[in-house]
Amino acid sequence: MTVTEIVFLDKFEQRIHEELLQICVSTGALDSPRLLASDDIDEQWHKIAPEYMVDAVPQIKDYPTVSVAWAAYLGMAIACGWDADWEQCREAEYKSYYGEQGFDDMDEHIVRDIIGLPLETTEAQRLEALIRQCGENAVTLIRREGIEPQSPMAFHVFARACRAMFRIGASIELRRLGYKLEKIDLPN
Repeated sequence: MTVTEIVFLDKFEQRIHEELLQICVSTGALDSPRLLASDDIDEQWHKIAPEYMVDAVPQIKDYPTVSVAWAAYLGMAIACGWDADWEQCREAEYKSYYGEQGFDDMDEHIVRDIIGLPLETTEAQRLEALIRQCGENAVTLIRREGIEPQSPMAFHVFARACRAMFRIGASIELRRLGYKLEKIDLPN
């Protein structure tokens, strides 16, 4: 990959972050247009991303929003585990996030069984609507780039969008768990 391509991908991922953060702030899911993040959580994405891509890439044609949106649910699950029991979470296998139907109902499994929100609650329904909106927005941003489908660059753009969705999901869950950014004044 050339330096120009890497710069393009970095800028693309930054644009996705900015747009998705704006959506999250406007819906009250986040307090500011900055990611709540942890290196531990980000490193977990690198561990599970290859398996996620194996599941997500075949979904792109028929279910483009699902293909990127499920990464946000993974981010939420990892953030929840980071808060509850990081030692156990970081050792969890990717497939432990599957629902009864594997990848297809991963979203419901994570919301109901990992995060602990009954699916029929208002909070779970708002969360689903937010993740869907973010996923649709990410797909729109990918399409606007006009990259040749099924090309190596298309894969890299898709992978960056998934990572952005993962980080958005983690940020939403960290906020839901009570984490927030605070300015700290250091003594001189």
